[in-house]
Amino acid sequence: MLSRTGSLPRGFTILELMVVITVMGLLLMVAVPGMQSWLMNGRVRTTAEALQNGVRLAQAEAVRQSRQVVFMLTDDTPSDAAEVKEDGINWAIVTVPLLGSDTAQFVRGGALADVAAGVEITGSDGAESICFNSMGSLTANVSPGPTGAVCAVDAAAPTVTYDIDMAGADRPLRVLVSLGGRVRMCDPAKALSTNPDGCPPP
Repeated sequence: MLSRTGSLPRGFTILELMVVITVMGLLLMVAVPGMQSWLMNGRVRTTAEALQNGVRLAQAEAVRQSRQVVFMLTDDTPSDAAEVKEDGINWAIVTVPLLGSDTAQFVRGGALADVAAGVEITGSDGAESICFNSMGSLTANVSPGPTGAVCAVDAAAPTVTYDIDMAGADRPLRVLVSLGGRVRMCDPAKALSTNPDGCPPP
């Protein structure tokens, strides 16, 4: 079809197309590393939130049932027969047996590895199993029920910490559980004194 000037409409030349493709390729090369880091940071946050929610659920269950409840990490399918594992890929909540013929009861469990594969969770000493009493506070119990579970409270360092990180991520996170039962997620790269989402000094 002819234009008003009587000439055919002009398209792109091969040179112009090559310039556009080259510029787009350069922009993509710049953006991809940032996108990968952003995705990995998202996986870290998703895992940290899943862990934090599991701990809070255990605390709420202890208050609701007015009895001790143990939150634990495990590699087994979450159940009252699961074995505690320090860097477990799942979590489980189990009630602590009362005196007499009472038995431990599985409350709820969840997966951490399925939430974000490749994310690593490193807990402080004893973080693989923690117990909440009927007031929602951390409490010690040398045999709360599940295999390998020991709930200890260190008077010198009563706060339980879970560090969540992943290779390639640049924003690790930390979940803190204080002796009084406060559960909080924070950024260990920031100081609490200057940032509301920062972590307190160790």
